[in-house]
Amino acid sequence: MSFSAWLRGFSPRRRLLLAASALVVVAAAVAAVVVATAGGSGAPRSGAPAQDQPGPVLLIPGYGGSQDSLEQLASVIRARTGREADVLTLAGDGTGDLQQQVGVLTTAVDQAYRDGAPSVDVIGYSAGGVVARLWVAQEGGEHQARRVITLGAPLHGTTLAATGAQLAPSACPVACQQLVPGSALVRRLGPVPEGLPWLSLWTRLDQTVVPPESARLEGAVNVPLQQVCPQDRAAHGDLPTDPAVTGLVLQALGTEPLRAPTGCPAVSS
Repeated sequence: MSFSAWLRGFSPRRRLLLAASALVVVAAAVAAVVVATAGGSGAPRSGAPAQDQPGPVLLIPGYGGSQDSLEQLASVIRARTGREADVLTLAGDGTGDLQQQVGVLTTAVDQAYRDGAPSVDVIGYSAGGVVARLWVAQEGGEHQARRVITLGAPLHGTTLAATGAQLAPSACPVACQQLVPGSALVRRLGPVPEGLPWLSLWTRLDQTVVPPESARLEGAVNVPLQQVCPQDRAAHGDLPTDPAVTGLVLQALGTEPLRAPTGCPAVSS
């Protein structure tokens, strides 16, 4: 007997019930596939990641969005820790609205959790550190980041941006204007939320973030590089690739409580 002939043996009401049951089964199967594909439920909105469960590391480039120097740091993190380390691709050319870059980070963090990550660590270089601070303030990052590390971040702005905005406003795009000391965006950068381990590292020889102490952040472990490595001559652009800075970053990515380093890390050949 064919299926159609078999089906005609039922009353119209019975056929309708069978069709409805089939639709329920199909809908359940589709939902199961969607859940399996999506993985986890996304980034948490409460609590805090366990410090003994490190997950992937997300690195945020600075003004202009160049990934080159951070790719070297990411490669070392992968090799030394065995963890995933990804350098984000910023929207546009990396000189646009820093709020747009917050969206890039938010998407990356959410995807990491959907993929099953137990936590994420965030490293922000230069203006990327400002993006990290905005993300924590606006997107609940204190519930999602296990640790945050910023390198030479103009968290109180930089007078270099102020000079550019004043003398050559056409050459000072949105991100440049946002990094002027006292700007509306800078005024929103408050202290670190309690309980979020944060290392802010900078060089006293910085001529891009001026003054260099703009990187100091209330509630963070604040470390001028020359405080622990007096002979280090790294400038702003050297921070992501400087061997001593790399060593300090690797220490900060560990599972021990985050504290100010007591000495300059040994530089391997």
